[in-house]
Amino acid sequence: MDSTAYIALSRIDVLKRSLDITANNLANENTDGFKTSRQLFSQFLAHQKGAGQISGDKDQAYTEDKATFRDYDQGPLKTTGNSTDVAINGEGYFSVRTTQGVRLTRNGQFTRRLDGTLTDGSGNPVLDRNGRNIVLRPEIADFSIAKDGTISTPDGALGSIGIVSVQNQQTLQAEGQYLMKPTTQTRPVTSPELHQGMLEGSNVNAVSETTHLIQIQRDYDLNFQLIQTEATRTQSAIDKITAEPTT
Repeated sequence: MDSTAYIALSRIDVLKRSLDITANNLANENTDGFKTSRQLFSQFLAHQKGAGQISGDKDQAYTEDKATFRDYDQGPLKTTGNSTDVAINGEGYFSVRTTQGVRLTRNGQFTRRLDGTLTDGSGNPVLDRNGRNIVLRPEIADFSIAKDGTISTPDGALGSIGIVSVQNQQTLQAEGQYLMKPTTQTRPVTSPELHQGMLEGSNVNAVSETTHLIQIQRDYDLNFQLIQTEATRTQSAIDKITAEPTT
């Protein structure tokens, strides 16, 4: 196969992964706390045999996606009026206890079990500043959550929702739609800003992602046409050579 076709194939391979990532972003446009995924692109040079001769430079550039990273920009805050919904404005993550260990999330759509334990949408207990489950006794119907995370009832302060962060958010490993696994040490956020009765929406820009989806399709078509053109050109050259009379 001609090197031109290999270069085009390297681009198509990257575009296929771009399609999967963009489609997943769009699918989570309405997932509270979801963060957009992006690709990190680069080029690498292939130094072919014969470089440096009179024929000229034999280096050729191929497309490669080095990694996938997340865009951690703030999502829009929306009012729900639900007392157990909590949104983080700015830095930080909620901590929840899963069967696999403590995980982080920006999705503050919480509920209460029959025993009063505050949980996320999957039933994982939400943790306080000391790493303990937050329990609002079933008989407590009236409670408030302050901006610093303090939970107050008519009988007084009950505790505080724990908000933590990590030094480098790109070290977080996504698990499912909204959970993150910390791979480095977490630290408490000293001055969190929480809003009760609100949720942070996904930071996916549907218009931008749809435009990107269209561009991926166009790039794919162009590269596929290039491969077909090169295949036709090569076959034509072979046909001409084999058709020449031998002497």
